[in-house]
Amino acid sequence: MTTEAVGYSLQDQVATIRIDDGKRNALSAGVLRQIYHAFDRAEADRAIVVLTGRESVFSAGFDLHVMKRGGIDALRMLRLGYALPARVLAYPYPVIAACNGHSFAMGVFLMLAADYVIGSRGDFKIAANEVAIGLTMPRIAAAMLRHRLNPASFQRAVTLAEQFDVDAALRAGFFDDTVEPGELMSCATKYASKYSELDLLAHAASKRRIRAALIREIRLGTWLDLFDALLLGLRGRRPR
Repeated sequence: MTTEAVGYSLQDQVATIRIDDGKRNALSAGVLRQIYHAFDRAEADRAIVVLTGRESVFSAGFDLHVMKRGGIDALRMLRLGYALPARVLAYPYPVIAACNGHSFAMGVFLMLAADYVIGSRGDFKIAANEVAIGLTMPRIAAAMLRHRLNPASFQRAVTLAEQFDVDAALRAGFFDDTVEPGELMSCATKYASKYSELDLLAHAASKRRIRAALIREIRLGTWLDLFDALLLGLRGRRPR
């Protein structure tokens, strides 16, 4: 990938990381590398992060064109994606996800790694749709859903690939708050300003303490999920 699909801007120690490929914000290996780079840059700037997408979509998840082709490119994309929630969970400053609209699969798991998630009101769907497209839910995906969702919603999200509208997503635990689309970024900025008043060393230490087991689970699960994907490929069944 040669074009930049991830923007970075810094103002008042708040870094805005915006995913915008001009389409559905598919998470190819190239886009995922840009997200890692943006978080590295934000950490060097000691910045609170607002992670957002483009108009009407946060992210549609992994790039399905790459998934269908399979091979090393698909495995590389999966490795980068599966490991990304651990990077965000361990980020030492507050992370606010501002979800512009639809979010599916890997887009959901990335969103749920934030410390606070704001959803945009509208006719949008949030779903972990792996089972609907013939995939067993990856371990890291289940871990991220369990991290945020209430038990009944977790079961439906994983086993039934339920598509949650915005209100249901708020009740389930995908979102901490919802606002009108035109208020999304101003609301995220307001929370960023509020969180800047925290003792950020205590914030980072508390994150490490309560998330250590989850981060270990994701790091181990990344390799187990990749092994599963490799076995399916060797048997002639490529991920869809």
